[in-house]
Amino acid sequence: MERRLVIKQVLIMAGGLALLPSCLREQGKSTILLKNMDISLDQENLMADIAETIIPRTNTPGAKQLKLHLFALKMVDDCYEKADQELFVKGLTAFQDQAQDLFSKSFGKLSLHQRESMLAKLENSTSPEQSGFYKIMKEKTIDGFLNSKYVMTNLIIYELVPGRYNGYFPVKTA
Repeated sequence: MERRLVIKQVLIMAGGLALLPSCLREQGKSTILLKNMDISLDQENLMADIAETIIPRTNTPGAKQLKLHLFALKMVDDCYEKADQELFVKGLTAFQDQAQDLFSKSFGKLSLHQRESMLAKLENSTSPEQSGFYKIMKEKTIDGFLNSKYVMTNLIIYELVPGRYNGYFPVKTA
């Protein structure tokens, strides 16, 4: 009887130790594991709002629903050089501060018109940090959308062999 009790307690303790790291996750950190960049949860939410402004939800899912901001973060973290990653984070921070200075509230609480005007200013910005950040963010958001499961399965019609032969296609004579 004692062996069964000990084995049961050891298994319960092992399960608790396996779950412990997920319970001790730091609050305010990014929801995905990034190796080279340090992004806070507020910055991640800001990126989600920017992506949602670029590709809003209509009759198709928007950028937030497809989690395109996480795609952009992972691509920048894995595929870009250290200098570009630092430029991206500096541009994100500068954009966050600019939204707070201009409207006295965060980007996520702005109206759609205000968001679009801020992104238009950002696209025409002369600051290398902000224009570099926006260029990467917009490019990766669009790439993520075009390569998402939704687009690949619902919007693009897959043909095994493109350009198949159609014998009944009308041909104009010269």
